[in-house]
Amino acid sequence: MILPIVAYGHPVLRKKAIDITPEEPDIQTFITHLWETMYATDGIGLAAPQVNKSIRVFVIDGEVLAEKYPEAKGFKKCFINAEMVEQQGEPWGYSEGCLSIPDIHETVERQPRVHLRYLDENFEPHDEWFEGVNARVIQHEYDHLEGIVFTDRLSMLRKTMLKRKLSDISHGNIKVDYRMIFPINKKRKR
Repeated sequence: MILPIVAYGHPVLRKKAIDITPEEPDIQTFITHLWETMYATDGIGLAAPQVNKSIRVFVIDGEVLAEKYPEAKGFKKCFINAEMVEQQGEPWGYSEGCLSIPDIHETVERQPRVHLRYLDENFEPHDEWFEGVNARVIQHEYDHLEGIVFTDRLSMLRKTMLKRKLSDISHGNIKVDYRMIFPINKKRKR
């Protein structure tokens, strides 16, 4: 099932997501829906808060980046209850976008190495380092679990310059090829 994406300004995107257990109702079905939604919206990653569920789950498939970034070849994972242990290296800029913030791409500085502890879709534990573009995508999706969106990492000047576009997104004054949930009901605005 393709789930609707919540738009910038929705309160779930600002909430710190909660850990889950294997007893979480219908978690395997939900993970399948996350994958289906990510692919249907041409995403590289998708976090549960982006589909209005404040739990610590995200999925990533970096294959589309593999031509330019070889480390992304075959990089497809589900992360449950992820914990960022450490970030290392000189931050590097990369133009990021987000399904919850359509049509905005901005350069965000992130570190090139991350150490993560997480559970996979079978609730098996992992303790791994990730590098390059994989580390970047992980940091972007991990931020969603912490109630952070990529525009929070921009300078005050850039945020000010994007204020109108972000307001339009929150109000649903955009055109996208996928279903979205907008935090501000257009009918109330007069």
